[in-house]
Amino acid sequence: MTKPHRSSGRRGRPNRRQAPIPQLPWTHIRNEYGPVEIAEEEQVDAIHRTSMRILSELGIRVIGDQVLDIFEAAGGRVDRSECMVRFDEELLDQALSTTPSKVTLTPRNPDRAVEIGGKSLVYGLVAGPPNVHDAINGRRPGNMADYENFTRLAHHFNVIHLIGNQVTAPMELPANTRHMDTYLANLRLSDLSFHVTAIGRGRALDGIKMMAIARGDSLEDMAEKPGVTTIISVNSPRLFDEEMAEGLIAMAQHGQPVSITPFTLMGAMTPVTLPAAMAQQNAEALFGIVLTQLVKPGAPVFYGAFTSNVDMKSGAPAFGTPENTKANLIAGQLARRYKLPYRTSNANASNAVDLQAAYETTMATWGAVLGGGNLIYHGAGWLEGGLTASYEKLILDIEILQNMTEILKPISFSEDDLGFDAIAEVPTGGHFFGAEHTMARYETAFYEPMLSDWTNYEAWEEAGSITAGQRATKLWQKALAEYEEPVLDPAIREELDAYVAHRKEEIGSDAP
Repeated sequence: MTKPHRSSGRRGRPNRRQAPIPQLPWTHIRNEYGPVEIAEEEQVDAIHRTSMRILSELGIRVIGDQVLDIFEAAGGRVDRSECMVRFDEELLDQALSTTPSKVTLTPRNPDRAVEIGGKSLVYGLVAGPPNVHDAINGRRPGNMADYENFTRLAHHFNVIHLIGNQVTAPMELPANTRHMDTYLANLRLSDLSFHVTAIGRGRALDGIKMMAIARGDSLEDMAEKPGVTTIISVNSPRLFDEEMAEGLIAMAQHGQPVSITPFTLMGAMTPVTLPAAMAQQNAEALFGIVLTQLVKPGAPVFYGAFTSNVDMKSGAPAFGTPENTKANLIAGQLARRYKLPYRTSNANASNAVDLQAAYETTMATWGAVLGGGNLIYHGAGWLEGGLTASYEKLILDIEILQNMTEILKPISFSEDDLGFDAIAEVPTGGHFFGAEHTMARYETAFYEPMLSDWTNYEAWEEAGSITAGQRATKLWQKALAEYEEPVLDPAIREELDAYVAHRKEEIGSDAP
């Protein structure tokens, strides 16, 4: 198999008439600050004990015989009449003894490899919305053209490290083969790793094999050096479906990491209290984690959490709430208890790119980061409770994520940075604008926002009173104009096209 030609970089050619959009360089982000732990050690232990009671006394219902067979062979208690699996802490301890604490994902461009675990922090693109929105064209069903644009934007903006699973679902394409088109777009329009669809074994394997082709590697190489990941959802409360199980098993067998992520809403899919929700979420996550190790000891797996609450007046999901933020913090404590990488999210429930979208996303981002999150999934573009991928929201989120990245940057405390000589140079009542210390640093001293407008009111009004939302529209348009497609070896592209054509013919085509 031919080795691919590597991309030379992510930044597109700047518009010759205008300066390019200011953005941070690609970097491997580390969170060196200690996590916030709002639950005492004995309270975390209480959640764990309750989770083990759920697993040993109540159990998890499983659709499909394969998972029942696996747990039965491992010594779990399987009730086939009710499709229930129960097991004790010994099986959990055995599984946790083989789980890796971190994993590196290597895409077709090895310079864009990312580590997930430890103190690393990785931002992912929004995933899964059936709709898409921008301020020019309005809200519409997801489609391939918009999918490709979001992939271009993810590639262009350095703060995005991973592409989500179907950024927006291309609804016009046949449901059973559209994953082939999205995988191909991911590999053609970016050089990042991406999340594969794990609804069934075939979709997971297609993603693994296509990344192997793009890297010029074998499946054995992929198992040694993972390149894709996925989310395995649990149907709360306490239901694990067959297609998710098949996707998990395929990923684990081939050494690709999975994030076991129960989607739990307090008052709807869990009891209304936070400790009960965390205990149920934890039990469901641990079930999937154990399954990965029964399939293949040492298979990489992430502790996933997505717990929030509902509006008790309407039953609608709510995100970026105080309860959601607390859940993000406590889930991080549980992930560290089990020595697993932690996947979390910074979601919001707003129907528009407005004040609500901004403060809910900011609140959730702080909870995810201070909770020690390693992978912030849905990190940019999520709107309407996950039902819409938004262009303007993506720009807002990139600004939030860049701000967070700067906050996490270590501070230098050298003698020069402490600035005694600079302070001595300026007389009392003077200013530092022209000081030598300032002049040597003014271009790089502070974070340069891409979305904020720091001009005074009169200058802002004279320029047309352009709001942040309107600026966001201009920015995503400019980013698409600046974007440059990364180089892909023609032989690799031909092999990918052939694989897609063969698999589509093999799968057959359903109506959209």
